[in-house]
Amino acid sequence: MASIANITFACEDPEALAEFWAAAVDYEIQEAPPGLLEAIEAEGGDPNRAAAAIDPAGEGPRLFFKKMARSSPEHIPIHLDLSADDRESEVERLTELGATEVETKTETTGPYTETWTVMHDPEGNGFCVQSPPEE
Repeated sequence: MASIANITFACEDPEALAEFWAAAVDYEIQEAPPGLLEAIEAEGGDPNRAAAAIDPAGEGPRLFFKKMARSSPEHIPIHLDLSADDRESEVERLTELGATEVETKTETTGPYTETWTVMHDPEGNGFCVQSPPEE
């Protein structure tokens, strides 16, 4: 059975975006293996060509950020949904980290009501912050 190893983001500034997402989901920056950055620079490469954030508990997938051309973030059919008991406080915290609040939506299906806030990370990638469903 396969498991998710990475969630990869194409981005302009891998280090900065890794820092944002590490703070957003309480991950840690994964340090490059010894000598890797020096080898990249010696070959004339960009040491900020990739960065990663990892779950300190070792349970969640690695978030991998790679400098590369990307499609418009408005048309990417996949995004992360974050869950928070206090959605409004979490949206405020993420905004302070550099995210942008887009809109808040509510949907009711039968006895269940879900509310989420659509946001953009510092490079414009969409994600949502949701509250647990209410009955």
